Amino acid sequence: MNLLQPDASLRRRQALDRLFVALLVASAASGVVVLLLVLGYVIWRGAPALNPAFFTQRPLPYGEPGGGVAPAILGTLTMLAVASAIGIPIGIGAAVYLSEYGRGSFANVVRFVIDLLAGLPSIVVGVFVWALVVRQLVGNYSGIAGAVALAIIMIPIVTRTVEEILHLVPTTLREASLALGVPRWRTILFVVLPTARAGIITGVVLSLARAGGETAPLLLTALGNQFFSFDLTQPMAALPVQIYNYAVSPYEDWHTKAWGSALVLIGVIGTLSLVTRLAARGRTGR
Repeated sequence: MNLLQPDASLRRRQALDRLFVALLVASAASGVVVLLLVLGYVIWRGAPALNPAFFTQRPLPYGEPGGGVAPAILGTLTMLAVASAIGIPIGIGAAVYLSEYGRGSFANVVRFVIDLLAGLPSIVVGVFVWALVVRQLVGNYSGIAGAVALAIIMIPIVTRTVEEILHLVPTTLREASLALGVPRWRTILFVVLPTARAGIITGVVLSLARAGGETAPLLLTALGNQFFSFDLTQPMAALPVQIYNYAVSPYEDWHTKAWGSALVLIGVIGTLSLVTRLAARGRTGR
C-alpha cells in the first residue's frame, strides 16, 4: 500500500497539471477568438466603405452620400504626433527618475499620482483641458488642446510601463559602467535606456493605441472639423470624433462609413505597432 501511494499522488498531480494547462490554453484561445470576432465583424461591416474617395475626400454635408475621412486621418496623425512630442519625453523622464533615483516620500507621491492619473476617466481629462486650454489659454476648440488631452492620457501609461522595464535591466550593467568612471547620467542614457529599448517602444505603442482611440476628450477639446486643416489653434478633425458623428446619424451610408472609419483606426494603430516593433527588432538585432 505504501508503494502504491506515491504513484497515486503523482497521477493526481499530473492530472491537476494537465487540467490547469488546459484552462490556460482555453483562456488564451478565448482572448484570441474574441479579438478575431471583433476584428472580423469590423472588417465585414467596414470593408464596403473603403474606396479611393474614402481616403482622399472630406465628409459631405448631412444627407449626401459619398465623401471620405481624409481630414480625420490627417488630424488624428497630427494630434498624435504633437501629443507624443509632449507626453513621451515626460513619461520616460518620470520613469527614469522613479527607477534610477526615486526613493523616499516624494517618489511615493509621484507613483501615487501616476497611478491615479492612469485610472482617471478620459472624459475628466477632457473637461480639465477644456477648462484650462480651451477656455483660458487658446480661447476656442483647437487641435493643440486635443493633443494636450491625449498627452495627459499617454504620460501615465508610458511612465509605468517604462519604469517596470527599467527595473528589469541588470544592475551589473550599471555597476560595470560606473566602475569605468562613467557618470551616472551617461550610464542611464547610453547603457540603461538602450538595453531597455524594445520595452520602451512597446510602452510608447501602448500609449499611442490608448490615446488614438479616445473620443470624449477630443469632443471637448478638438471638437472636430469637416475640412482639411493643419492649424493647431483651430478645431481639428479626428477619426474617433468622425466615427461618433457618423454612428449617431440617421443615414445608413454614414453608418457604413463609421465602420469603415473604425477599420481605418485599427489599421493606423496596427501599422504604428508593426513599424515600431520592426524598428526595435532591427536595432537589437533580433
